[in-house]
Formats: sequence, C-alpha cells, structure tokens
Amino acid sequence: MVQNEVRVGWEQLKDFTREVFIRIGMPSWDAETEATVLVWANLRGVDSHGVLQIPFYVEEVDGGYMNPKPGIQVVQETPATMVVEADLAFGPVVTTFAMEKAIEKAKAAGIGWVFIRNTSHQGAMGYYSLMAVEKRMVGIAFVCTPPGMAPYGARVAGVDNSPITIAAPAKRHRPLLLDMATSVAAGGKIALAIDKGIPIPEGWALDKEGKMTTDPRQVAALLPFGGPKGSGLAIMLECLSSLIVNKPLLESVLLGKEKQHGHHIQNSVVAAINIGAFTDVADYRDHIDNLIDGLKALPKDQGFSEIQVPGESGNRTYDDRWKNGIPLPEGTLSRLRAVAERFEVKMPLGISS
Repeated sequence: MVQNEVRVGWEQLKDFTREVFIRIGMPSWDAETEATVLVWANLRGVDSHGVLQIPFYVEEVDGGYMNPKPGIQVVQETPATMVVEADLAFGPVVTTFAMEKAIEKAKAAGIGWVFIRNTSHQGAMGYYSLMAVEKRMVGIAFVCTPPGMAPYGARVAGVDNSPITIAAPAKRHRPLLLDMATSVAAGGKIALAIDKGIPIPEGWALDKEGKMTTDPRQVAALLPFGGPKGSGLAIMLECLSSLIVNKPLLESVLLGKEKQHGHHIQNSVVAAINIGAFTDVADYRDHIDNLIDGLKALPKDQGFSEIQVPGESGNRTYDDRWKNGIPLPEGTLSRLRAVAERFEVKMPLGISS
C-alpha cells in the first residue's frame, strides 16, 4: 500500500524549492530556474525527477559534486555547434543556457547542436526540448552518466540508461513530446518507490548478486527496455556525446580504472532544429496535427479506450496538478522536512513541520 500523500500547491512548492537553493548558495536567478524545472517535472507526473531530488542535491553540494556557483564556459564553437564546460553546475541551470544557445544557432544556421560536459543531474529532459518548441522548432536532448544499467546479457551495470527526449510543435494540438530512458524505468522511479514504501515491478532491476529484485532498496542495476534495443541505444548515445567531448563516462569503470559511485556527473547534448530552414513552419505544424488526428482515429485494440500520443498523459496530469496540487508521499515529505530544518526554510502551507 502506498503511504499517505499530501497535495501541495505548485506555486508554494516552487517558492519553497527556490528558497532552499538560495540558502545553499545559488544566485536567485539560478534558484528560480532550478525550482521551475523541478516543479515542472512534478506537474507532469514525473515525480522521480521533481522535488524528490532536493535532498540528494544537498548531499551532492556537501560532497563537492554539484556547484551552486559554477564557472560555466563556452570552450569551443562553430556556427552550428558549441561545447559548454558546466563546472559541475546544477543541471537545469546549464542546460537551459545551452538550449538557448542551440536555439540562437538554429535561427542562423538551421540547426544548433550543443554539447554539455561535466554537469550534474538535469531533471526531466523534456523541459529543454519544449524550449525549442516554444520557438516553433524541434527540440532534442539526451544525457549520459556513469554506469547504472546492465547491458543486454550482463548481470551488473555497464552502461547508462541515457534519457532521450524529442519534441515537435503542432498547431491545434499540444506539442508531441517523447521523454524516455533507455531502461525499463528511470532510475528516479526507484527512489520514488522507496519514498512511497512500495515494491517495484518485476523486470525493472537487478540486485548486487545480479538477480531480479522487486525491492527498490536492493537495486544495483537497472535493466534496458527491449533488451538489446535499449542497451544498444544507450551505448551509441555515449558515442554521440561523452566521447566527442573527450569525457568518457563508461570507459574508466568498464576497464577497472575507477570504481562505480552514485554521483550524477554527466554529459549531455541539446539540439534545436529550425523547421523554417527546411520547410514551411505552418505546413509542418498542420502535418503534426494530421498525424495526431490520424493516429487517434485508428481502430483500438481490445482493452484500450483511446490511443495516446507522446506527451498526452503528461499533459493531463499537468492540468490536474496545476489546479489541484502536487501529491507528495510521506517519504519525500520527511526528507524535505529535514532539508527545511537545516536551512531554516518554512515548509509549504498545508504540510505539517
């Protein structure tokens, strides 16, 4: 049984989150960005990448693995590309910066492709793809971290579960938004299961002995979706990001040069495609609408009341939580209370201290 949950107004939760990051030492404008991205994840039902992460971020700052005042630098640049050194920046801070640069380049060159190296946990990646959609562009983003997923055929971690997201603008409909990990379930869902006090489904993960487990506290390695498909995609995303900026994340662990650790030092790519550089933007958005209409009109399989398109479920959750608040399990609330007490920040209204 899931532990009791409390609904919290998103604005109050965002104010609380922003204040915590200011107390950590982050500039107010960066704290606003961080709070916006985390609460956006909660609004869309991606609770694994929302405020649940705050206590972990605090631990990472304490350990020197997340930098609240980073020296973000552009270290290499062409008309269409850029390499950004994050200096262990909080992921949302450097990733919004990078996507803004990608959009600028796409306006001029048709496409903008920005590599980010040495960042930290970036939250829900769909946020950044939608930044491009707001400019009538297609957005792409993906992440690579040290090993946390067992490659197909292995019983220990050897690859990352590399989240990837693609967003495309429509006209009558909301944008299409694919936001997925290459594992059966995102790593943050393990932490969420712990906070909720519930088991995870069979087939999500392995324990340290390489055996299937449903106990989230025993997870040592996630499992790839589609077997060799998720595993292969994760491997190639490392080739498309970390290796190109000469910052391999899998190599040192696989070759025994470095022990695996739980810190989210990662590399990433964000890209924007200027639709207008290739075709008429209005026509493109009409085609997206037609694609959505056509898919939803297909005959439904037994047991299905409708056919959903990428992003639709998150949109509905967003609408509900925007009006009715964000449900937080007691496990998450307990850890947030500890953070609030340490930094002398008031918990959001409606939550007992």
